[in-house]
Amino acid sequence: MAAKFFIPSVNTLGQGALDDAINDINALGFKHALIVTDKPLVEIGLAGELIEKLGAGGIQSTLFDGVQPNPTVGNVEAGLKLLTDNGCDFVISFGGGSPHDCAKGIALVATNGGSIKDYEGVDKSAKPQLPLVAINTTAGTASEMTRFCIITDEARHIKMAIVDKHTTPLLSVNDPELMLKKPAGLTAATGMDALTHAIEAYVSIAANPITDACAIKAIELIHQNLQLAVRDGSNIQAREQMAYAQFLAGMAFNNASLGYVHAMAHQLGGMYDLPHGVCNALLLPYVQQYNAQVAAARLKDVAKAMGVDVTDMNDEQGAQAAIAAIKALAASINIPASLTELGVQEADIPTLAENALKDACGLTNPKQATHEEICQIFRNAL
Repeated sequence: MAAKFFIPSVNTLGQGALDDAINDINALGFKHALIVTDKPLVEIGLAGELIEKLGAGGIQSTLFDGVQPNPTVGNVEAGLKLLTDNGCDFVISFGGGSPHDCAKGIALVATNGGSIKDYEGVDKSAKPQLPLVAINTTAGTASEMTRFCIITDEARHIKMAIVDKHTTPLLSVNDPELMLKKPAGLTAATGMDALTHAIEAYVSIAANPITDACAIKAIELIHQNLQLAVRDGSNIQAREQMAYAQFLAGMAFNNASLGYVHAMAHQLGGMYDLPHGVCNALLLPYVQQYNAQVAAARLKDVAKAMGVDVTDMNDEQGAQAAIAAIKALAASINIPASLTELGVQEADIPTLAENALKDACGLTNPKQATHEEICQIFRNAL
């Protein structure tokens, strides 16, 4: 079966990447940017620095800093109004997954019309989005380079998954110098998000040699650098390696897709407004325990990439070693140990499971689950 590989046409990574990208933006001839970001990046001055750099090149900016941690339909509508009112001809997303996803929603609706709710599902749009430059400030979601856009529908209390080739940014930027001020908790959560992307892509039924290579290298880099980045956020080398790791994980899942970890985490985020990376980190070992029934050999590879000596292990032992390594890494960077600690209620599990199965349509988990099996995975994580 033929495979497609989606990625932005230009991707700038490493120290000094932002300055190089400013030159690329100037060369594209854009005149007025809608900068989509969140208030913390404004408060620490990074958004202001970006506006100054753009202005030096003759590019005007309109700032939209109303993005919530789990961006909503309302956020997209508010940003779209600013874009229209100010005549912006392109969009810059500046931040982590939340600004990137919100910006994708704004840019998609700007050219296709209607509401972002109209595009829930796979490739529902007819036209390319307004040009989008995605400047990343966290090492986790890889939303700066993917065709995935996750928006919370406040009315239904669910996260909508929009998977659309037209949401792929024109240019992505990963400069570790923008990541140095990220707190330890956010570094940990986004790093585990990247690990989840890589592992789900590696066990995916849509995996291929290209996505496998990206996923395994991402897992190796995360194993080698995440604890250091959490412990010492000023370590530019660890930050840079994590930037590469999350980008590789993005290359993997952007093309091999994801599985039940994300389908379930989206429901926790939609119902309880919980951090996506933390939800992924908590669910990851329990979903892989379920997947081990059919993907033990692949999980043994994951264990090896996480530094486990699997020489004398069979596939089943290797899979259990991978699950133990995932739990140990999460514990070492202070990820909560259970969903109960996050306030998840057992009474909500049937609804969470029902919505997760709907969200999983089109995803590529290696073993298909029943409603009761999804319920049990949630219960195991309580």
